Amino acid sequence: MKKALLFSAFAAALSVAGFAQAAEKLVVAATPIPHAEILELIKPTLAKEGIDLEIKVFTDYVQPNVQVDQKRLDANYFQTLPYLKSFNEGKGTHLETVIGVHVEPFGGYSKKVKSLSELKDGATVAIPNEGSNSGRALLLLQKAGLITLKDPSNALATPKDIATNSKNLKFKELESAMLPRVLDQVDLDMINTNYALEAGLNPAKDALVIEGSDSPYVNYLVARPDNKNSDAIQKLAKALTSPEVKAFIEKKYNGAVLPAF
Repeated sequence: MKKALLFSAFAAALSVAGFAQAAEKLVVAATPIPHAEILELIKPTLAKEGIDLEIKVFTDYVQPNVQVDQKRLDANYFQTLPYLKSFNEGKGTHLETVIGVHVEPFGGYSKKVKSLSELKDGATVAIPNEGSNSGRALLLLQKAGLITLKDPSNALATPKDIATNSKNLKFKELESAMLPRVLDQVDLDMINTNYALEAGLNPAKDALVIEGSDSPYVNYLVARPDNKNSDAIQKLAKALTSPEVKAFIEKKYNGAVLPAF
């Protein structure tokens, strides 16, 4: 009897060990909110499918792409398609989208005025200094009637591309992660939603101007051409667009993040 029990225990141990050895590690880069939180949610689901998901959290938009391209990471989840295209063109990389997961409506915030109409002549506006995010901020300001662009549809616009600026707004260009830190120092601060959430802002309530749910700036899971169709990446893509994730996004972020599937 004891031998039978010992054998059963040994067999069970071998089974667990075999499962552990069979688990495939998948290392994915993400910014803290909401990307890393969403990835944490699906770790148990992926573990059941033999995927050991390791999340590497970054606070910048450059290293997650550099390290995926260098095969130090398998994939990343933090960026929009315009940003990815701009990055690939500028860095000579060839990263590709796998699947769209969510939209983070981009917004403008202020601690000095309560509405855009209160902005004074010569007011200072902080915007991201990365091409696609700069363009995104300027397109939103154009939509709000504060400026017009030489090319009204230019997703990579910079302040040099402004045609009219009736309030003589002055632009302060900063790395996206730095924008929440200057909220007290500028009149209007154009902040990516993930950084706004990290700073304790509620885009649905605090933004003076914000993109609608029709925003084309979907956040994608991104990988390389050599691994985007792998079994592990495809399992990750499926988990990221599951009903569980959709319900989590809708409940957790109260409209500050919107499912794109």
